Amino acid sequence: MSRQTEAPIGVFDSGLGGLTVAREIMRNLPMEKIVYFGDTARVPYGNKSKATIQRYARQIVRFLKTQKIKAIVIACNTATAYAIDVVKEEAEGMPVIGVIDPGARVACETTKNGRIGVIATKATIASGAYPEAIHAIRPEVSVIGKACPLLVPLVEEGWTNDTVTNEIIMRYLDDVLENDIDTLILGCTHYPLLRHAIQRLVGSGIRLVNPAYETARSLADLLKADGIANESPSVEEEPQPYRFFVSDEAERFAEFANSILPIDVKTARAVQIDEY
Repeated sequence: MSRQTEAPIGVFDSGLGGLTVAREIMRNLPMEKIVYFGDTARVPYGNKSKATIQRYARQIVRFLKTQKIKAIVIACNTATAYAIDVVKEEAEGMPVIGVIDPGARVACETTKNGRIGVIATKATIASGAYPEAIHAIRPEVSVIGKACPLLVPLVEEGWTNDTVTNEIIMRYLDDVLENDIDTLILGCTHYPLLRHAIQRLVGSGIRLVNPAYETARSLADLLKADGIANESPSVEEEPQPYRFFVSDEAERFAEFANSILPIDVKTARAVQIDEY
């Protein structure tokens, strides 16, 4: 087994939401190691400019490259929308995958009536990245987007099963549901943590697409195609198969990670990301 195949995958997000992507990679690619970076000092990305997000992305990729990674996953819809080209440039030929294309592809495969809803941050909706990705596959499909800025703080407060959260979800979704959608993309990596609540509120007739899960599946295909998938014994035999870094609030990050990941995160290391 080469050192390249045994190298970890670099996963980054604006903060905590990308842990849903890391969770799906752990579940679906159990032999792969992960280095995760959460930009908790500068979260949220959803209300920042494209230039700022691109600058942040460059710094994060430069840091991740010091960890001898073999591939990069942009576990943030906003960073994918605004900075995937910058990440590919900094990656210098290393495989890069974002969360938008996998989600868009599955939504196109899923919809029967050609009407797809997307809920996401203000920046992701404003970028037009999901309509662009969807229309590249199926130009005739209608895409109805809705920014839902209050959902991220509610998730981070742990209010994933709360009447207040349910009311806010429906306030956001009322306009989307009026457009007779049959497929809804959870276009922010926090939103899979609200999946059960959203499904209950919209009903079984609307199929939810979780880009975190679809990204893990696409990553598996990408690693195999590039010949760098790890086929060694389970990472559970490794002393540190998963490493976590943040730009601030390491203890809070570890607490949140332990609430959603299938492993015990004992610690996260703080990094001065501005130095990269």
